[in-house]
Amino acid sequence: MLRGFHTVASGMYAQQRRQETLANNITNAQTPGYKADDAALRAFPEMLTYHMGSQTLPTTRQFKLPIQQPIGSFNTGVYVQETIPNHQQGDIRETNLSTDLALVNGTLLDETGSLFFTVQNEAGDVRYTRNGNFTVDQAGFLTTSEGYYVLDNNGNSIQTGGMDFSVSENGVLEANGIAAQLGVAYAANVNELVKEGNDLFQGDAGEVPAGTTFSIQQGALERSNVDSLQMMTEMMESYRLFETNQRVLKAYDESMGKAVSDIGRIG
Repeated sequence: MLRGFHTVASGMYAQQRRQETLANNITNAQTPGYKADDAALRAFPEMLTYHMGSQTLPTTRQFKLPIQQPIGSFNTGVYVQETIPNHQQGDIRETNLSTDLALVNGTLLDETGSLFFTVQNEAGDVRYTRNGNFTVDQAGFLTTSEGYYVLDNNGNSIQTGGMDFSVSENGVLEANGIAAQLGVAYAANVNELVKEGNDLFQGDAGEVPAGTTFSIQQGALERSNVDSLQMMTEMMESYRLFETNQRVLKAYDESMGKAVSDIGRIG
């Protein structure tokens, strides 16, 4: 019965973690470039059970031979192993703001690959994002809404001198007669990237390989790929599973109470 307590409790905790992931997705449903997280549920290692018995041999001493008959396997619980971002591209929405840039995937070499803007975080490290909701700071540099510098293909910050600049489809930014190529990085396996918050990813990404195509759309943003209706449906499903485990836990608790009080008093 104690094993049953552990199994039910692990199920409740897993659904709680799943609820938190779904709630975070819904919260970011309007965040440009946000990638929805999927909670990957895994079972604890399987255990193979046997029925222990014996068989009497037809001898004068009626010798008993121990036997084991396999019953089957079972798991002792479930847990959220990891949250995996869904890197499917979101819809493109026009904003008509010159600082808004949408990175549109074209031909990719691998289904697990994707393209990202390169930015510099507060520690000076290169990070990657799909959120093109940029702005221009007081010094005239192109930055993210959190103040991180947007980088060019040489890893340098981009000076625009103001809001009046243009960006071509191939990512060339022109301002005050100066041209800079926006830094676009390619990650061959997006599942190896790690979310850092503020729509940033950390991981292994490099130059765009030959055969990979993309375009930059100025005055537009990539929307979040969160399906709010699907998230609400999954939240209701997760809540019902949590309630089911809660009822089972209550039944275990009542049975344990009887074992302690009633059976103990009879003895």
